Amino acid sequence: MTTPNLKAEDLCPEKTGLKREMKSRHLMMISIGGTIGTGLFMGAGQVISDAGPVGAILAFIFGGLVMYLALLCLGELAVAMPVAGSFQTYALQFISPGVGFTVGWIYWINWAVCIAANFTAAGIIMAGWFPDVSIWIWCAVFAVLVAVLNLISVKVYGETEFWFAGIKVAAIIGFILAGAGLMFGLLGHEGAIGFSNYHSNEAIFPHGGWALFLTMINVVYSFQGSELVGIAAGECENPGKNVPKVIKGIVMRIILFYVLAIAVLAATIPYQEAGLLESPFAYVFGRIGIPLAKDIMSFVVLTSALSASNSALYVCSRLLWSMAKDKHAPSWLGKLNSGGVPVNGVLLTLVLSGLSLLTSEYAADTVYLWLMSSVGLTGCLIWIVIAWCQVKFRQRFIEMGGKLETLVFKTPMYPALPILSVILNICIILSLAFIEEQRIVLYTGLPVVGLIYLYYVFVHSKTEASRQNAA
Repeated sequence: MTTPNLKAEDLCPEKTGLKREMKSRHLMMISIGGTIGTGLFMGAGQVISDAGPVGAILAFIFGGLVMYLALLCLGELAVAMPVAGSFQTYALQFISPGVGFTVGWIYWINWAVCIAANFTAAGIIMAGWFPDVSIWIWCAVFAVLVAVLNLISVKVYGETEFWFAGIKVAAIIGFILAGAGLMFGLLGHEGAIGFSNYHSNEAIFPHGGWALFLTMINVVYSFQGSELVGIAAGECENPGKNVPKVIKGIVMRIILFYVLAIAVLAATIPYQEAGLLESPFAYVFGRIGIPLAKDIMSFVVLTSALSASNSALYVCSRLLWSMAKDKHAPSWLGKLNSGGVPVNGVLLTLVLSGLSLLTSEYAADTVYLWLMSSVGLTGCLIWIVIAWCQVKFRQRFIEMGGKLETLVFKTPMYPALPILSVILNICIILSLAFIEEQRIVLYTGLPVVGLIYLYYVFVHSKTEASRQNAA
């Protein structure tokens, strides 16, 4: 059935209640801040160690490409239909209610647990400065801090995240400049070290091309968070203008920051040593002679962890609010305070994030590795769903009489681009099967996804149908 003068928002109407107080600069920094985190500052050395200098650069370029494909698909959806539920709402509307239910809950669990990991990382850093204070106390302090920042208003959250992300960006730019100075003999006392690390026969793939493939889950983990722009679009001023601007700008900035930082790290640290360093960025700063280099980078990583927690709490609360509106979550999660913030969603997320108190006491290193892999797995699944939603939306929009020229932002090379996005993300997920210490994430993660979907089919959908019949 065609509808005359069909608009995209007619297919997925906006849910009312949230306030559009976020500016484009907030949106840009939220996406950058959500993506540049501990994956770069703490995980880059391991990627260089596994893939070699050239291999690491290629891995991050490829990872950036996979991210870009997902954002191009998300761009069409978020500009046409800027709703707070973003891909969860799109999945519900264009794929099936069961997929929308599953996507919403796995993404919420993923980011809520991610908050726990970031609180733990921040607590470990603070314990290094204040060894007499237990890590769990710092976790509790940071939980209160990010809760307050989120509960006041979206404007306060956006402004705070703008400055949190700004510190990370400034640190990366400073590192790139300082590392280049070391490479060309302008800083430090070692003389010009140049690109000698790239000259060896092992520089490209020291452990073979297969090792490069196996690093991709870590690389993709580093890029997770870029899709936050879709959820934040629901509270952004003039999304039709600002969202395309942010998507086009963010990709080049993120890839530029990552690739240049990795190139400098690989040039200044032999790949054989890179995976053994607790903080490769601090190591480079220290070689240049910058005083308190380790403390400076610890502060940056601390800020990074708090920034990621801040953004994750924002995303989780909006997802729960959106799902409550769709009757896929309890109705009390749809409550807003006077600042237009889903207060109960913030509090429930922090309850689950209390896992940080456990990870700080039991096998922190192993838990962190599992968390990193699970975030990478969930992120790939979400990127697959985004591409799938874009295909289904475009098909339905045309079938119902919509005109492509009315779409402000269109995914290029349709349908080849979203199909390629799906294929690449499936390949990255399958790579977990070949990584012995991370294989457990694949064996536990996919069944959890299946169980949530089955819960919707056999429990939630029937309960909801009974309520509607009773009404």
